Amino acid sequence: MAARRPPAVARVLERVTKTVRVHDQFTPGDLVLLCVSGGPDSVCLLESLVRLRRLFRIRLAVFHMDHRLRPGSATDAAYVRRLAVRHGLPFHLAVAANEPGRSDSVEMWGRFERAREAGRVARAIGATRMADGHTLDDQAETILMGLVLGWGLDGMGGIAPVNGTLVRPLLDVTRKDVEGFCRALHLRPRRDPTNADTDLLRNALRLEAIPAIERSTGRDVKRTFARTADHLRRDAAALFAHADEHAQALVELRDRGFAVRARPLLDLPPALSSRVARRGFQRADLGWDHEAIDAVLDLAAGSPGRTRDLLLGIKARRTRTHVEVEG
Repeated sequence: MAARRPPAVARVLERVTKTVRVHDQFTPGDLVLLCVSGGPDSVCLLESLVRLRRLFRIRLAVFHMDHRLRPGSATDAAYVRRLAVRHGLPFHLAVAANEPGRSDSVEMWGRFERAREAGRVARAIGATRMADGHTLDDQAETILMGLVLGWGLDGMGGIAPVNGTLVRPLLDVTRKDVEGFCRALHLRPRRDPTNADTDLLRNALRLEAIPAIERSTGRDVKRTFARTADHLRRDAAALFAHADEHAQALVELRDRGFAVRARPLLDLPPALSSRVARRGFQRADLGWDHEAIDAVLDLAAGSPGRTRDLLLGIKARRTRTHVEVEG
């Protein structure tokens, strides 16, 4: 008879199972590449899916990205490798070959590098899904960041449970549940000391703003935020479907980027033109932020010959007929 699971473990596995099924995150036979940093969330992701892989009939592989941004980062990679070996899972390591530029957001650079390298590994091994460890707390923080930074409808929609081949099985699991899960299994995840730095907006929201809101309202606002995000994502998806129809005609992929027809782009309502520009960045596999989208629209409205330097060394210029973006 199988040993009974500790309640903290059973609770997480139940929520992961529900999330996977509600959002059709896996198909039997999938090879899933797990993005594991070594922190509590991603370790919980790995250990949860190891226990549920037979139920979902999936195979697992592990990916770790060493950004080399702080001393001792190689020990995180060694820790994740040990976890993979313990469970008999293939392990894939990518090490950053460069570093963020002076004007780059370190968080944005790190996210783009990790996504690019994980995508490369997924293609090389034939993975049909990738999974990361975003939790309900990450969802709440992202929604508040969208409000603070003025990200609009898409930012307020937060983190999607499914984004192409990328899935988030822990999106209904709280960070408190993650910690309980790890304690119950006697796991010792790696800890990133920068997570305590409240000079960083996300940390300030997590450690100060959200607890203050919950104290003053007496409510679990994380789940309230998540429900709101679900509604907003549905609205945003409808707009993107309409924008994709225009992107088919206006966006042309190039060797190192893309070009978008300037005048027809400007003829669209702003809610559509911004999304058409975003599709260009996404299809060309280039990093983007809201300033980059605004820059493309600004160049489209201007005269030929103007140029803009965007994040991650990406450049944009206005030709007679197009805005060309190159990475």
